Amino acid sequence: MMLKNLVYILLPMLMLAACKGKPTASEAVFVAQPVELLYAKGFTIEQMEHFRKVVVNNPWQPAVPLAVYYLVEHDSVRTPSDGMKVKVPVESIAVSSVTQVGFLDALDATGLISGIASPELVYNGRVQENIAKGKVVNLGDAFSINVERTMLLKPSVLVMSGYKQDDPYAQRVQQAGIPVVYNNEWMEETALGRAEWLKFMALFTAGEEAADSIFKGIVAEYNSLKSRVQEQMHWPTVLTGSNFRGTWYMPGGQSYMAHILEDAGARYYYANDSTKGSLPLNVESVLQNFATADVWLNCNYSSLSELIAGDGKHALFQAVGLRQVYNYNKRLLPSGANDYWESAVVRPDWLLKDLISILHPELLPDHQLLYYSQLK
Repeated sequence: MMLKNLVYILLPMLMLAACKGKPTASEAVFVAQPVELLYAKGFTIEQMEHFRKVVVNNPWQPAVPLAVYYLVEHDSVRTPSDGMKVKVPVESIAVSSVTQVGFLDALDATGLISGIASPELVYNGRVQENIAKGKVVNLGDAFSINVERTMLLKPSVLVMSGYKQDDPYAQRVQQAGIPVVYNNEWMEETALGRAEWLKFMALFTAGEEAADSIFKGIVAEYNSLKSRVQEQMHWPTVLTGSNFRGTWYMPGGQSYMAHILEDAGARYYYANDSTKGSLPLNVESVLQNFATADVWLNCNYSSLSELIAGDGKHALFQAVGLRQVYNYNKRLLPSGANDYWESAVVRPDWLLKDLISILHPELLPDHQLLYYSQLK
């Protein structure tokens, strides 16, 4: 009898202990949720319980992140010590490149820009107007940003392109308590990968939903255009770039430009090359491999006469005789500002449409070139 009573006493206690071993829904440990990125490889996003973790990958030391950001909505949120805590949405943004203007314009957030490097190179009309009104401060040169002006401006963040691993100007700004945010879209290998950095910028401006919607539209249009080209039997050969002080820089086979040329239906001599950046070539090797190219793209000239005056050897290329030479100067201002470096980065579908119109005009007979001009 005593044993039976003991069982009745212990059984509820054992059941209670067992229940305590299982966390309730409210006590469950939050599992980090990675945010899916379709094309961009330069950054990652993880949704944590009280913040987002954003990692910008390091192209120089892949095992070590270039930067880690913890995005919080309230300053009171505690974050790990291995990254920078940034309160979002930010109240103001300083930028070092006009490319970032393109992203912010797509998000309807150019009003957040309080400072910019090389403001004379800005194409965007709204930002130009704010510069003229004194609402946007000149931060000097993009490669040697004016640290003192940036510190006096006190933007919520300074968005920079990470052109090198150790930037003394960025380090000084960060030491002053201003988070430096690296937008490294230029390192992506595909045009859609570059454009997907729109989602990165949106994290700081509360524009995530807009960015997702815009990017889905870009991908759909880009892939639709790309699929039309695949049906073409003839793909013209292309030459790109131009001679600069004895060196001709061409896109490597794994660069975003080589990939968008392929998507536009172009045959490019270095398509199978493994280089992600540019290929420095001499004029003789370019003549050897591209003398009979059907089309010449991205030359740094405004007319055929200027092209030939720049170097008499240019006349030896078949594309010059065919008058199939194009430059991305359609939206170029006298100041040197060029929308090609702003909106075309964010809208590769628009850029692809231009390229297809040049290479396969029969596919888009009514298209008016947006970024490119044909040299006369």
